[in-house]
Amino acid sequence: MSIQLDHTIIPAHDSKAAAKLLAFILDVPWAESGTGPFCPVYINDGLTFDFDQTEGPFPIQHYCFRVGEAEFDAIVERLKAHGIAYRSTPHGPVDMRINTEHGGRIVYWNEPDEHVWEALTVSYARQPSH
Repeated sequence: MSIQLDHTIIPAHDSKAAAKLLAFILDVPWAESGTGPFCPVYINDGLTFDFDQTEGPFPIQHYCFRVGEAEFDAIVERLKAHGIAYRSTPHGPVDMRINTEHGGRIVYWNEPDEHVWEALTVSYARQPSH
């Protein structure tokens, strides 16, 4: 069996609100409770993001989702519909633009806990197979 990421824990100041918002943006299921104290978001059949209620400061993380063209369009529309500011670079100013510099489309947002969320249509982190 190949190695696959099964789940990861994401700190949040309001785990329920954070899980609900990410599930809405990605159009995936979530639950108010799961195993232990977590609010799970079911990213796909093999990956769960478990939001953990955290008091005090925590490190800001970066999470990237590779999606198809139609899913990308839908994500951007949900960001707009929810009034969530987005941008074309990971740490740049909010420009409400889509990045097209890497052979696909990329968008970034930070709601609700300042984590850097990214959706892209073509991975710039992987070399194309020949």
